[in-house]
Amino acid sequence: MSHVPQIKIPATYMRGGTSKGVFFNLTDLPESAQVEGPARDALLLRVIGSPDPYAKQTDGMGGATSSTSKTVILSKSCQPDHDVDYLFGQVAIDRSFVDWSGNCGNLTAAVGSFAISSGLVDAQQIPDNGVAIVRIWQANIKKTIIAHVPMTDGEVQETGDFELDGVTFPAAEVQVEFISPVDADDAMFPSGNLVDQLEVPGVGNFQVTMINAGIPTIFLNAKDIGYSGTELQEAINTDEKALSMFETIRTYGAIRMGLIERVEQAADRQHTPKVAFVAPAQGYTSSSGKQISAADIDLNVRALSMGKLHHAMMGTAAVAIGTAAAIPGTLVNLAAGGGERASVTFGHPSGTLKVGADASENNADWTVNKVVMSRSARVLMEGRVCIPGDCF
Repeated sequence: MSHVPQIKIPATYMRGGTSKGVFFNLTDLPESAQVEGPARDALLLRVIGSPDPYAKQTDGMGGATSSTSKTVILSKSCQPDHDVDYLFGQVAIDRSFVDWSGNCGNLTAAVGSFAISSGLVDAQQIPDNGVAIVRIWQANIKKTIIAHVPMTDGEVQETGDFELDGVTFPAAEVQVEFISPVDADDAMFPSGNLVDQLEVPGVGNFQVTMINAGIPTIFLNAKDIGYSGTELQEAINTDEKALSMFETIRTYGAIRMGLIERVEQAADRQHTPKVAFVAPAQGYTSSSGKQISAADIDLNVRALSMGKLHHAMMGTAAVAIGTAAAIPGTLVNLAAGGGERASVTFGHPSGTLKVGADASENNADWTVNKVVMSRSARVLMEGRVCIPGDCF
């Protein structure tokens, strides 16, 4: 019996922030996968190793967590005043499904360096030494992101002494600016309220802040769902009852936010919205054993991604946190102590993160001009990824 041989596709395996994924130049993909549709999804699923009933992704490049089951496709930008178009695909682990509904803020940190190294940024824009400004069009959510990529002797500088909690080794700092993370035509708060009551059948009635900034996010108070806000992954990810509760909250929150119309549609929108819970600053021991002092943070935040508590914090959720913290009266702002603030430092399972937001109010309508945070990125491997030629 004959079988179709493997094909080899140029690819780069990169870490960006606290995530990692497989990066492709659009023109390197087989022709049928250069456009959206079943062929592209099937190819990416096979690259990552999904669906895997063993939940290990052993036969692919994925790492069997939401942070490591990711793909990125880049191309020369079709948008004026932008350098590169960035398309993100979140690959499900145990299902044959790629979610294109949102962005990955962590991998955004690697987009600029990949774009430069792949020749997608005009050479005259790149200094031999200093910082290259890469203008990114985030194609999933139609937003502009600016990456500040350090350069040394004409090459992307990846090594350095910037430490990012959730990442073991230091690297070069990459500042990322999320420009106007909320469309002027869209409601930052879908309900029109900073705080709502969300009734979740079979679970309870909760105060929530529902916000569209960076990524649609539902914030709850930790105490209202029986948590302290200092939990690590094992406290939640090993508790099937808790995971079911969060998924139910996410589903009914998605309906309330207008993202879906029916409960059953939530299964096909796993990446968004996110669910996070907040609490006033408390000291705790991070997953690495690092002691986090209450004096060093403004609040604690824990967030779930793809049905599990995240080991650190999603970059897009950090945008939502920074935005909500800057607006007096949201649950995030109140947990941080209330009042106006231009930045917030929050504790997450792996440590702390500071994020700044430029927010302003006009006749009770809030606008966020940009949200800024620092991440790091590094090439882990470059070459070609191999998949069976008949899998897509």
